[in-house]
Amino acid sequence: MNIVTHGLASLALARAAWPRAPKEMWIAAMAIGVIADVDSASAWFGAASWLNWHRTYTHSLLTAILIAAGFAAGYRVMAGISVRQRFSVAAAFVLALSAGWLHLLMDVCGWEGVALLWPFSARRFAMDWVAELDPIVIAVLLGALLFPELLHLVSSEIGVRDKGPRGRIGACIGFATVILYLAMRANFHGNVIALMEARAFRGEVAKRTGAFPEALSPLAWHGIVDTERGLYLVTAMEGPASSFDPESAETLFKPAPSPALDAAEKTAAAETFLRVARFPKASVEATPAGTRVELRDLRYRAVGETIREVVAVIQLDAANRIVSQGLFWSTALAQE
Repeated sequence: MNIVTHGLASLALARAAWPRAPKEMWIAAMAIGVIADVDSASAWFGAASWLNWHRTYTHSLLTAILIAAGFAAGYRVMAGISVRQRFSVAAAFVLALSAGWLHLLMDVCGWEGVALLWPFSARRFAMDWVAELDPIVIAVLLGALLFPELLHLVSSEIGVRDKGPRGRIGACIGFATVILYLAMRANFHGNVIALMEARAFRGEVAKRTGAFPEALSPLAWHGIVDTERGLYLVTAMEGPASSFDPESAETLFKPAPSPALDAAEKTAAAETFLRVARFPKASVEATPAGTRVELRDLRYRAVGETIREVVAVIQLDAANRIVSQGLFWSTALAQE
C-alpha cells in the first residue's frame, strides 16, 4: 500500500494499543510505519535498481526487527529517566516492531509482492486483495482518527471531560472495519479465481490464474489466465451484479519456442526480471540486424500501472548472439 495508508495505519495502531503513550511515540510509530518505503527511492537510479530494491531488503521481517532494536537502543540513550518510567524501552521496541510488521502485513495484502523472508529466501508474498492506493481503507482510517477528535472538540465546548484515553475506541473500530473489508475482498478474490479455473479459454484450461484489484471498486477484478498456448486478460464483476464472460477475454498468444528466445531468457537482464515477474509475456520481433525480445509482466497491464512497469529488452544478432540487454521503464520504451 502507499505511504499515506501506512502512516495512518501506524498512528491508529499506536492509539489503539498504547493510548496513554507520549505523543512523541505516536509520531515515532508513524515514522517507523513508513520507513520501509524508503526503497522507493531506488526508482531514481533506474528500472534495474527498482526491480532489485523495491519491496525486498527493507520489506523483510528481519529488517523490521533490526529497525525496532535500533529505535529501542536510541530511545534508551536519548530519552530521560522520567520518560522511560512512563514508557519503557521494552514497550518502545514492541511499538516499533508492531508498526514495522503492520507495514509488511498490509503490503502482503497487495499485488506487488514482499520479500518477507529476505535474506533467507527471495520469494515474494502477495495476496492480491487490494490496490496500492485504496480510497476505502484511507477513508476508514481517517474517520477512525478524526472522529474522536471532533467529538472531543464538541464535548470540551460543553464542559464534558473525556472519561478514558481519547481515540482508542475509534482506532479499534477503524481496525475492525478494515479487517472486515479485507476479508470481503479476500472472499471476492477467491470467487474470481474459482470462476477462471472452472472455465475454458479457446478450448484450454488454466495452468495458472491471477485476479488483481480495481482501486476504485471492490467489486471489479482484472484476471489473468495462463494456458499452454497463451495468456488471457479478462474482467470480472463480483457482488450483486456479478458477471464473467471468458469469451470477452483479450488473447495474447505465446511466441513459438526458438533459439533466439532461449538465448534471451538466459541473459542476466531476463533472469533478474523473471525472478520478480509472475505472469511474464515474451514478444519476439525480427529486426534487420537479428531479433529483439521483450519480456513484460502482465500484472502491470491488469492493474493499469504504467509508471513503474519494468520491461526486459534483449537484442540479438542473426546468429542469436547477445548484442545488448537491459531493464527499462515501459514509459521510456513507449517514447522511442
